[in-house]
Amino acid sequence: MDTRRRSVLAAGAVGAAGAVALVTGCGDGGDASTTQTATEGATTPTDSASASAPSGEELARTADIPVGGGTVFKEQEVVVTQPTAGQFKAFSAICTHQRCTVGSVSDGLINCPCHGSKFRIEDASVAAGPATRPLPVKQITVEGDSILLM
Repeated sequence: MDTRRRSVLAAGAVGAAGAVALVTGCGDGGDASTTQTATEGATTPTDSASASAPSGEELARTADIPVGGGTVFKEQEVVVTQPTAGQFKAFSAICTHQRCTVGSVSDGLINCPCHGSKFRIEDASVAAGPATRPLPVKQITVEGDSILLM
């Protein structure tokens, strides 16, 4: 191997080692621990503080959602239902037919005012068209008597 080629290869190795050191040194300096997955060998940060204290936007109090009904939160584009006492579900408030915002919940159905589509409060499946797909599920959690959108 000639001298110039060795210099280029050596410089490349030094550059790669420097890049690894730079990336390694760019941690956030926090106290988050890391876990390693056996299948991929990658590290994933875990933060015990955020894992134990879910946070989200408070949508409503549990008493505000009627049993067998629900409430549409237009600004957040979500509808929260309570099919049976203490069981809360959340779905997108955007109709899968032509993206209108659903308007109301009554008689166990989520109603779209634009073209008459209706979705069941238990699972947002289509009860009446023209929509052919259910409303997508939204993530909520209940903490005490607060319903939080995640």
